[in-house]
Amino acid sequence: MGEVLRAEDLSVRFHTKAGEVKAVNGVSFALEEESVLCLVGESGAGKSTTALALIGLLPRSARVVSGNVYFGGLDLLATDKRTLRQIRGKEISMVPQEPRSALNPLLTIGAQVEEQIRAHTDMSKKEANSLALEMFTEMGLPDPKETLKRYPFQLSGGMCQRAMIAMALSLRPKVLIADEPTSSLDVTLQAEILKRLKSFCKELRSSMILITHDMGIVAQMADEVAVMYAGAVVEYTDVRSLFRRPKHPYMWGLFQSLPRMDGPNRRFQPINGNPPDMMNLPGQCAFLPRCPKAISRCRLEPSPPLEELETGHRVACYNTVDHRWMDDGEN
Repeated sequence: MGEVLRAEDLSVRFHTKAGEVKAVNGVSFALEEESVLCLVGESGAGKSTTALALIGLLPRSARVVSGNVYFGGLDLLATDKRTLRQIRGKEISMVPQEPRSALNPLLTIGAQVEEQIRAHTDMSKKEANSLALEMFTEMGLPDPKETLKRYPFQLSGGMCQRAMIAMALSLRPKVLIADEPTSSLDVTLQAEILKRLKSFCKELRSSMILITHDMGIVAQMADEVAVMYAGAVVEYTDVRSLFRRPKHPYMWGLFQSLPRMDGPNRRFQPINGNPPDMMNLPGQCAFLPRCPKAISRCRLEPSPPLEELETGHRVACYNTVDHRWMDDGEN
Protein backbone atom coordinates (compact mmCIF):
# COMPACT_ATOMS: atom_id res chain seq x y z
CA MET A 1 0.00 0.00 0.00
CA GLY A 2 1.26 3.47 -0.86
CA GLU A 3 0.46 6.90 0.52
CA VAL A 4 -2.56 8.71 -0.82
CA LEU A 5 -2.14 11.89 1.25
CA ARG A 6 0.68 13.21 3.40
CA ALA A 7 0.93 16.26 5.67
CA GLU A 8 4.34 17.60 6.64
CA ASP A 9 5.06 20.12 9.43
CA LEU A 10 1.62 21.74 9.12
CA SER A 11 1.14 24.84 11.30
CA VAL A 12 -1.92 27.12 11.44
CA ARG A 13 -2.43 30.44 13.23
CA PHE A 14 -5.65 32.35 14.00
CA HIS A 15 -5.47 36.11 14.31
CA THR A 16 -7.86 37.51 16.92
CA LYS A 17 -8.22 40.80 18.78
CA ALA A 18 -6.76 39.13 21.86
CA GLY A 19 -3.71 37.82 19.99
CA GLU A 20 -2.44 34.99 17.82
CA VAL A 21 -3.84 31.52 18.50
CA LYS A 22 -1.38 28.72 17.74
CA ALA A 23 -4.05 26.24 16.67
CA VAL A 24 -1.87 23.67 14.83
CA ASN A 25 1.84 23.22 15.48
CA GLY A 26 4.00 21.12 13.17
CA VAL A 27 1.54 18.30 12.46
CA SER A 28 2.79 15.48 10.21
CA PHE A 29 1.09 12.25 9.20
CA ALA A 30 0.59 9.94 6.21
CA LEU A 31 -2.70 8.42 5.05
CA GLU A 32 -2.23 5.03 3.42
CA GLU A 33 -4.36 3.73 0.55
CA GLU A 34 -7.57 1.99 1.65
CA SER A 35 -6.95 2.75 5.33
CA VAL A 36 -8.56 4.76 8.13
CA LEU A 37 -6.50 7.28 10.09
CA CYS A 38 -8.11 8.62 13.26
CA LEU A 39 -7.21 12.04 14.63
CA VAL A 40 -7.91 11.82 18.36
CA GLY A 41 -7.82 14.43 21.09
CA GLU A 42 -9.95 16.57 23.36
CA SER A 43 -11.83 19.65 22.16
CA GLY A 44 -9.44 22.39 21.09
CA ALA A 45 -6.62 19.99 20.22
CA GLY A 46 -6.55 21.22 16.61
CA LYS A 47 -8.18 18.22 14.89
CA SER A 48 -10.83 20.08 12.88
CA THR A 49 -8.46 22.93 12.02
CA THR A 50 -5.97 20.40 10.67
CA ALA A 51 -8.67 18.86 8.47
CA LEU A 52 -9.82 22.22 7.12
CA ALA A 53 -6.24 23.24 6.38
CA LEU A 54 -5.69 20.11 4.28
CA ILE A 55 -8.26 21.19 1.70
CA GLY A 56 -8.02 24.97 1.95
CA LEU A 57 -11.24 25.66 3.86
CA LEU A 58 -9.83 27.65 6.76
CA PRO A 59 -11.75 30.80 7.78
CA ARG A 60 -10.35 34.21 6.83
CA SER A 61 -8.92 34.77 10.29
CA ALA A 62 -6.65 31.71 9.90
CA ARG A 63 -3.59 31.11 7.80
CA VAL A 64 -1.16 28.28 7.22
CA VAL A 65 2.28 29.50 8.34
CA SER A 66 4.25 26.40 7.39
CA GLY A 67 3.94 22.92 5.96
CA ASN A 68 2.99 20.93 2.89
CA VAL A 69 0.07 18.65 2.03
CA TYR A 70 0.82 16.21 -0.78
CA PHE A 71 -1.95 14.48 -2.72
CA GLY A 72 -1.08 12.54 -5.86
CA GLY A 73 2.25 14.35 -6.11
CA LEU A 74 0.56 17.76 -5.86
CA ASP A 75 1.11 20.12 -2.92
CA LEU A 76 -2.42 21.26 -2.09
CA LEU A 77 -1.15 24.26 -0.12
CA ALA A 78 0.83 25.58 -3.08
CA THR A 79 -1.63 24.85 -5.89
CA ASP A 80 -3.97 27.44 -7.42
CA LYS A 81 -7.57 27.82 -6.22
CA ARG A 82 -9.09 26.48 -9.44
CA THR A 83 -7.17 23.20 -9.23
CA LEU A 84 -7.99 22.89 -5.55
CA ARG A 85 -11.71 23.35 -6.25
CA GLN A 86 -11.57 20.57 -8.83
CA ILE A 87 -10.01 18.21 -6.27
CA ARG A 88 -12.13 19.26 -3.32
CA GLY A 89 -15.55 17.63 -3.41
CA LYS A 90 -14.58 15.04 -6.00
CA GLU A 91 -11.28 13.40 -5.07
CA ILE A 92 -11.25 14.63 -1.49
CA SER A 93 -14.61 15.04 0.25
CA MET A 94 -15.45 16.21 3.73
CA VAL A 95 -18.28 15.57 6.17
CA PRO A 96 -18.30 18.63 8.49
CA GLN A 97 -18.95 18.52 12.21
CA GLU A 98 -22.06 20.72 11.98
CA PRO A 99 -24.02 19.39 8.97
CA ARG A 100 -26.97 21.75 9.28
CA SER A 101 -24.76 24.86 9.17
CA ALA A 102 -22.95 23.44 6.12
CA LEU A 103 -26.18 23.23 4.12
CA ASN A 104 -27.78 26.21 2.38
CA PRO A 105 -31.15 26.84 4.09
CA LEU A 106 -32.59 28.41 0.91
CA LEU A 107 -32.11 25.36 -1.30
CA THR A 108 -33.59 21.89 -1.11
CA ILE A 109 -31.32 19.03 -0.10
CA GLY A 110 -31.69 17.52 -3.57
CA ALA A 111 -30.67 20.74 -5.31
CA GLN A 112 -27.49 20.93 -3.23
CA VAL A 113 -26.50 17.33 -3.86
CA GLU A 114 -27.18 17.69 -7.58
CA GLU A 115 -25.19 20.93 -7.71
CA GLN A 116 -22.12 19.24 -6.27
CA ILE A 117 -22.41 16.25 -8.60
CA ARG A 118 -22.84 18.38 -11.72
CA ALA A 119 -20.01 20.74 -10.71
CA HIS A 120 -17.54 17.86 -11.03
CA THR A 121 -19.10 15.75 -13.79
CA ASP A 122 -20.90 16.13 -17.10
CA MET A 123 -24.06 14.47 -15.79
CA SER A 124 -27.45 15.85 -16.70
CA LYS A 125 -29.82 17.10 -14.00
CA LYS A 126 -31.81 13.87 -14.29
CA GLU A 127 -28.72 11.69 -13.95
CA ALA A 128 -27.50 13.70 -10.96
CA ASN A 129 -30.91 13.35 -9.30
CA SER A 130 -30.84 9.60 -9.91
CA LEU A 131 -27.39 9.29 -8.31
CA ALA A 132 -28.49 11.41 -5.33
CA LEU A 133 -31.54 9.18 -4.87
CA GLU A 134 -29.32 6.09 -4.99
CA MET A 135 -26.94 7.48 -2.36
CA PHE A 136 -29.76 8.56 -0.03
CA THR A 137 -31.23 5.07 -0.29
CA GLU A 138 -27.82 3.55 0.53
CA MET A 139 -27.51 5.77 3.61
CA GLY A 140 -30.85 4.52 4.91
CA LEU A 141 -32.69 7.84 4.77
CA PRO A 142 -36.47 7.33 5.05
CA ASP A 143 -38.44 8.06 1.86
CA PRO A 144 -35.32 9.33 0.02
CA LYS A 145 -37.29 10.69 -2.96
CA GLU A 146 -39.32 12.94 -0.66
CA THR A 147 -36.28 13.84 1.46
CA LEU A 148 -34.50 15.25 -1.60
CA LYS A 149 -37.37 17.76 -1.99
CA ARG A 150 -37.07 19.06 1.56
CA TYR A 151 -35.13 21.99 2.97
CA PRO A 152 -32.47 21.54 5.70
CA PHE A 153 -34.72 22.97 8.44
CA GLN A 154 -37.28 20.26 7.67
CA LEU A 155 -34.81 17.49 8.54
CA SER A 156 -33.52 16.35 11.90
CA GLY A 157 -29.84 16.76 12.76
CA GLY A 158 -29.29 13.05 12.14
CA MET A 159 -30.93 13.20 8.71
CA CYS A 160 -28.81 16.23 7.77
CA GLN A 161 -25.72 14.31 8.87
CA ARG A 162 -26.61 11.32 6.70
CA ALA A 163 -27.42 13.62 3.79
CA MET A 164 -23.95 15.18 4.07
CA ILE A 165 -22.32 11.74 4.17
CA ALA A 166 -24.29 10.70 1.09
CA MET A 167 -23.21 13.91 -0.67
CA ALA A 168 -19.57 13.38 0.27
CA LEU A 169 -19.55 9.80 -1.03
CA SER A 170 -21.57 10.40 -4.19
CA LEU A 171 -18.53 10.99 -6.43
CA ARG A 172 -16.47 8.10 -5.03
CA PRO A 173 -13.65 10.20 -3.52
CA LYS A 174 -10.17 8.83 -2.97
CA VAL A 175 -10.09 10.47 0.47
CA LEU A 176 -13.00 11.09 2.84
CA ILE A 177 -12.47 13.46 5.77
CA ALA A 178 -15.15 12.80 8.40
CA ASP A 179 -15.28 15.25 11.30
CA GLU A 180 -17.29 13.65 14.12
CA PRO A 181 -19.64 12.04 11.54
CA THR A 182 -21.93 10.51 14.17
CA SER A 183 -22.12 13.47 16.56
CA SER A 184 -25.75 14.23 15.60
CA LEU A 185 -26.92 10.61 15.71
CA ASP A 186 -28.33 8.54 18.53
CA VAL A 187 -26.44 5.47 19.70
CA THR A 188 -28.43 3.00 17.61
CA LEU A 189 -27.74 4.91 14.42
CA GLN A 190 -24.06 5.56 15.21
CA ALA A 191 -23.06 1.92 14.82
CA GLU A 192 -25.06 1.60 11.59
CA ILE A 193 -23.56 4.72 10.00
CA LEU A 194 -20.01 3.79 11.00
CA LYS A 195 -20.53 0.35 9.51
CA ARG A 196 -21.83 1.91 6.29
CA LEU A 197 -18.90 4.33 6.14
CA LYS A 198 -16.36 1.55 6.53
CA SER A 199 -18.21 -0.60 3.99
CA PHE A 200 -18.35 2.27 1.47
CA CYS A 201 -14.65 3.01 1.85
CA LYS A 202 -13.78 -0.65 1.35
CA GLU A 203 -16.09 -0.94 -1.66
CA LEU A 204 -14.80 2.29 -3.26
CA ARG A 205 -11.19 1.54 -2.21
CA SER A 206 -11.12 4.94 -0.54
CA SER A 207 -9.13 6.16 2.47
CA MET A 208 -10.57 8.07 5.40
CA ILE A 209 -9.39 10.60 7.96
CA LEU A 210 -11.79 10.22 10.87
CA ILE A 211 -11.84 12.91 13.56
CA THR A 212 -13.23 11.87 16.93
CA HIS A 213 -12.69 11.91 20.68
CA ASP A 214 -14.61 8.65 21.18
CA MET A 215 -12.14 5.84 21.84
CA GLY A 216 -14.83 3.25 21.13
CA ILE A 217 -15.12 4.59 17.58
CA VAL A 218 -11.33 4.59 17.28
CA ALA A 219 -11.17 0.92 18.30
CA GLN A 220 -13.88 0.03 15.79
CA MET A 221 -12.75 2.07 12.80
CA ALA A 222 -9.05 2.95 12.86
CA ASP A 223 -6.05 1.34 11.23
CA GLU A 224 -3.70 4.06 12.48
CA VAL A 225 -4.15 6.77 15.10
CA ALA A 226 -2.62 10.22 15.50
CA VAL A 227 -3.17 11.54 19.03
CA MET A 228 -3.25 15.34 19.19
CA TYR A 229 -2.69 17.63 22.17
CA ALA A 230 -2.37 21.43 22.06
CA GLY A 231 -2.23 21.45 18.26
CA ALA A 232 0.53 18.84 17.93
CA VAL A 233 0.70 15.08 17.36
CA VAL A 234 2.07 13.51 20.56
CA GLU A 235 1.62 9.83 19.66
CA TYR A 236 1.27 8.11 16.29
CA THR A 237 0.91 4.37 15.76
CA ASP A 238 -1.41 1.57 14.67
CA VAL A 239 -4.61 1.09 16.65
CA ARG A 240 -3.61 -2.21 18.29
CA SER A 241 -0.34 -0.82 19.61
CA LEU A 242 -2.10 2.27 20.94
CA PHE A 243 -4.68 0.28 22.89
CA ARG A 244 -2.24 -2.33 24.19
CA ARG A 245 0.73 -0.11 25.04
CA PRO A 246 0.03 3.63 24.94
CA LYS A 247 3.33 5.43 25.46
CA HIS A 248 2.49 9.10 25.96
CA PRO A 249 1.30 10.07 29.48
CA TYR A 250 -1.61 12.00 27.94
CA MET A 251 -2.87 8.94 26.06
CA TRP A 252 -2.35 6.77 29.13
CA GLY A 253 -4.36 9.28 31.15
CA LEU A 254 -7.23 9.14 28.67
CA PHE A 255 -7.34 5.35 28.93
CA GLN A 256 -7.31 5.53 32.74
CA SER A 257 -10.53 7.54 32.58
CA LEU A 258 -12.34 4.92 30.48
CA PRO A 259 -14.51 2.14 31.98
CA ARG A 260 -13.49 -1.47 31.32
CA MET A 261 -15.62 -4.59 31.32
CA ASP A 262 -12.87 -6.56 33.06
CA GLY A 263 -12.45 -4.03 35.85
CA PRO A 264 -15.89 -2.96 37.13
CA ASN A 265 -14.49 -1.91 40.52
CA ARG A 266 -11.50 -0.03 39.13
CA ARG A 267 -11.31 3.60 40.22
CA PHE A 268 -11.15 6.14 37.43
CA GLN A 269 -8.14 8.43 37.34
CA PRO A 270 -8.98 11.72 35.63
CA ILE A 271 -6.26 13.92 34.14
CA ASN A 272 -5.73 16.86 36.48
CA GLY A 273 -5.55 20.44 35.29
CA ASN A 274 -6.64 22.09 32.06
CA PRO A 275 -5.30 22.31 28.49
CA PRO A 276 -2.80 25.15 27.90
CA ASP A 277 -3.62 28.62 26.65
CA MET A 278 -3.15 28.30 22.88
CA MET A 279 -2.04 31.94 22.67
CA ASN A 280 0.73 31.39 25.21
CA LEU A 281 2.11 27.93 24.65
CA PRO A 282 5.19 27.11 26.74
CA GLY A 283 8.57 26.40 25.19
CA GLN A 284 8.55 23.04 26.94
CA CYS A 285 6.08 20.17 26.49
CA ALA A 286 2.52 21.54 26.50
CA PHE A 287 1.37 18.63 28.68
CA LEU A 288 4.02 19.34 31.35
CA PRO A 289 1.73 21.05 33.96
CA ARG A 290 -0.63 18.03 33.90
CA CYS A 291 1.91 15.24 33.48
CA PRO A 292 2.41 12.74 36.35
CA LYS A 293 5.66 11.46 34.78
CA ALA A 294 7.44 14.77 34.25
CA ILE A 295 11.20 14.76 34.93
CA SER A 296 13.84 17.49 35.08
CA ARG A 297 14.56 17.15 31.37
CA CYS A 298 10.92 17.98 30.60
CA ARG A 299 11.28 21.29 32.47
CA LEU A 300 14.68 22.25 31.08
CA GLU A 301 14.55 21.25 27.39
CA PRO A 302 12.31 22.33 24.51
CA SER A 303 9.18 20.39 23.66
CA PRO A 304 10.18 16.85 22.58
CA PRO A 305 10.00 15.96 18.88
CA LEU A 306 7.84 13.11 17.57
CA GLU A 307 10.35 10.24 17.36
CA GLU A 308 10.10 6.52 16.70
CA LEU A 309 10.29 4.68 20.00
CA GLU A 310 9.45 1.26 18.58
CA THR A 311 8.86 0.10 15.01
CA GLY A 312 5.91 2.10 13.71
CA HIS A 313 5.27 3.74 17.10
CA ARG A 314 6.23 7.42 17.38
CA VAL A 315 5.96 9.43 20.58
CA ALA A 316 6.77 13.02 21.59
CA CYS A 317 7.90 12.44 25.19
CA TYR A 318 11.11 12.33 27.24
CA ASN A 319 9.72 9.90 29.84
CA THR A 320 7.23 7.52 28.22
CA VAL A 321 4.82 5.14 29.94
CA ASP A 322 5.97 1.52 30.15
CA HIS A 323 2.78 -0.23 31.24
CA ARG A 324 0.28 -2.28 29.26
CA TRP A 325 -3.29 -1.10 28.94
CA MET A 326 -4.55 -4.35 27.35
CA ASP A 327 -3.17 -7.87 27.55
CA ASP A 328 -1.66 -9.34 24.40
CA GLY A 329 -4.53 -11.77 24.04
CA GLU A 330 -7.16 -9.02 23.87
CA ASN A 331 -8.47 -7.45 20.67
